[in-house]
Amino acid sequence: MKKANIVFIGAGSMSFGIPTFRDLFTTPQLAGSSLRLVDIDRENLDRMYALAVKMNETSGLSFEISKTTDRLDALPGADYVINSLAIERCDLWKHDFRVPLKHGIKHCLGENGGPGALFFTMRTIPLILDICKDMERLCPNAWFLNFSNPESRIVLAVNKYTKIKCIGLCHGVFMGQHAVAEIMKIPADEINIIAAGLNHFQWITSIRRNSDNEDLYDLLREKELSFDPGYAPLSRKLFRAFNYWPTCSDDHLGEYLMYGYEAGMHGYNFDGDEQARVHMKMEIADVLSGNKDVNEWMKKSGEKAVEAVTALHTGVKADIPAAIVHNNGAINNLPDDLAVEVPVTVDGAGVHKMQVNLPKGAAALLNMSVSAQQMSVEAAVHADKQTALQALLCDPVINDTKAAEKILDELWEINKPYIKASV
Repeated sequence: MKKANIVFIGAGSMSFGIPTFRDLFTTPQLAGSSLRLVDIDRENLDRMYALAVKMNETSGLSFEISKTTDRLDALPGADYVINSLAIERCDLWKHDFRVPLKHGIKHCLGENGGPGALFFTMRTIPLILDICKDMERLCPNAWFLNFSNPESRIVLAVNKYTKIKCIGLCHGVFMGQHAVAEIMKIPADEINIIAAGLNHFQWITSIRRNSDNEDLYDLLREKELSFDPGYAPLSRKLFRAFNYWPTCSDDHLGEYLMYGYEAGMHGYNFDGDEQARVHMKMEIADVLSGNKDVNEWMKKSGEKAVEAVTALHTGVKADIPAAIVHNNGAINNLPDDLAVEVPVTVDGAGVHKMQVNLPKGAAALLNMSVSAQQMSVEAAVHADKQTALQALLCDPVINDTKAAEKILDELWEINKPYIKASV
């Protein structure tokens, strides 16, 4: 079998780099493949390259590993491009969250929904589309597998404005699986769920026991009534109103809702993120020095990008519980021109989407965010401030036109170095 040529853009990311390495170096079907690591941060790239070399030696799978700060050196002939880039992730995200609060907008996180998501979109999509244009020239048949947020908007832009085959991967569905399992007091690996919707706002439409295929939704409804009232209160309000469990967490789905602030307005834990990165750097240093056993990381991470790559490359079918894809009828009561998250089957012929009909009320709630997603993509692709204002005014989280204008002006100036027309 032809060896896979895998490019990992944003490989300096420890939060996605370590899981990706864990999966690659425990996948014998990809032995001998080429792994090209790309990151513009030389220090982070060197650290993750050294880790990859160490894990490769331990695995015995003989990957051919290289590194570069220039993606044009890595992309020629690629079969799969895994992406986890973020532009000044936490520094700019702080502005995305704090500026709307300053102008009176109550919101959660500010990443995938609400005004923060608009500017994640405005600065990220131009760079993603630049990468995909390079792929059209240098590896036109390659798959683009995306981890970067906001996933739904990125996947929509890539599908609308490039010829590149693209899916997004996210572990959020497993957070939902663990939540309902905890309420029912059943181990999460003993149940199977089906969920569909938008990235970070899906509805679980089916919960069944693996051993006998028993429908467990009635059990969930029974157990939820007496479960700890402090657990996932927003998710549970929606569950009781719509009769299906929303996922992946209160703060994530709260980004899409005008009352999402009920999940809390503390935002992302930036201090915790910084501490976690310091800890990860120390762990990597310990692995490289031999003070930590590398074999602790030689096991699957639970992420699905490498599983999708393996299925595409070998042709051996893999069922992926959730992938972000261009809708085109996958969820038949959401617009076709939208990126949605649904279960998929992956094999040598590509990615095959499960067809889903969401409950009427669940679909109606998701539809409230559709225009904001679509308009934000158009604003980013055309670098158009007027369209960006329209995207804000379409967003359910915005409830004040003057605040929208002030947020737009302030965050536009902050993000101006990254905003550019892509078509």
